Amino acid sequence: MTDQDAAAADQEARAGAAPSTRGRRGPVASFARETAIILVSAIVLSWVVKTFLAQAFFIPSASMHDTLLEGDRVLVNKLVPGPFDVHRGDIVVFADPGGWLDQQAVPETNVVQDALIAVGLMPQQSEDHLIKRVIGLPGDRVAATGDGSPLTVNGVPVDESVYLAPGASPSEIAFDVVVPSGSLWVMGDNRQSSADSRWHLGDPGGGAVPVSDVVGTAFVTLWPVDRVGLLRNPGDVFDDVPDPS
Repeated sequence: MTDQDAAAADQEARAGAAPSTRGRRGPVASFARETAIILVSAIVLSWVVKTFLAQAFFIPSASMHDTLLEGDRVLVNKLVPGPFDVHRGDIVVFADPGGWLDQQAVPETNVVQDALIAVGLMPQQSEDHLIKRVIGLPGDRVAATGDGSPLTVNGVPVDESVYLAPGASPSEIAFDVVVPSGSLWVMGDNRQSSADSRWHLGDPGGGAVPVSDVVGTAFVTLWPVDRVGLLRNPGDVFDDVPDPS
């Protein structure tokens, strides 16, 4: 083999090896790439779940004692209302219909927390949402005498002792309302510390909450660890209530 032939062979060998060398990635670069893919996928998945399926919320007040306490985190099923219906006894999270939160202190958040909330990696801080229990559906007549007697729904007294806060009266405010079409009558379990539908009788809608404002139903307490558990609908409380006439 001549010197020229040897040089040509060496050049071809170098050319053949070059793509393989350029295609290799170091372990640090591969790890960074895989980590980035995992993080982006997790963020996208979390955003999809938060937007369409479920969302975590922070409980800021005592209005739902002892079912929910301040600082609890709950998970909300966003398929209700929608594919599934709202029922009497459900615990719902809803957007402020207008003026309900004027007097309620809400936790402040920073830019990082706002970003985590937006993609579903941190519970909603409830700065513009409330959580209450559904007592009346569209067309229901809900009434209270205000003297400690049970509420009536469509003329039937309901025993709410299974979820009312210890010592709480069914209502210290007398009212008698028919829930408008497309709306819900909601009340807190800690009745004497809950500015709920009763406190907004003079508002547009007479204190009822539009179903369109409902984010979903709370179905599990996620945090703190010692309070993790399902939030079940106490269906038997309203079993004897007839449909509105």
